Amino acid sequence: MPQPKSSSGRTRRKRASTPARTDESTTRKLASLRDLLARAVMLPTDLVRDALDDAVRRGRMTRADAEDLAQSLIAAGRRQTEDVLADLEQMLGRPRRATQNHDAAPDADAFPIADYDQLAAAQITSRLDDLSPAELRKVRDYERRHGNRKTVLSAIERKLA
Repeated sequence: MPQPKSSSGRTRRKRASTPARTDESTTRKLASLRDLLARAVMLPTDLVRDALDDAVRRGRMTRADAEDLAQSLIAAGRRQTEDVLADLEQMLGRPRRATQNHDAAPDADAFPIADYDQLAAAQITSRLDDLSPAELRKVRDYERRHGNRKTVLSAIERKLA
């Protein structure tokens, strides 16, 4: 007389397919990460500054031009790093940290500089000395989305460098 099939056969098949799906998902995520990193260029800040200092010594560019170029390269590198990290967090399925509403003005309690939207650029730059790097990044990100004032952004980048 044939014996009834046990349910353990079905369970084994399910267990066997789960690692395959996990491996496939991991492989896709690693391929995406590889693509992200292939587009990235990482240059240490001190090497950028050394190269530009050398160009100034050789008379290839002025000191002011070198400083402007260094600031823009460093800022671009930081943005690129932040973008890669955000993409990596998304690929890994980690929830994004809570962010403030980009259209709303910053809260006086949560935002590092009170009444930020009512201040002139000179008033903002004078208050940057008291901020931590995390607070400077918060101000920089808000400024980029709203006022995008070069004087404020340059001052923040100098403080972060």
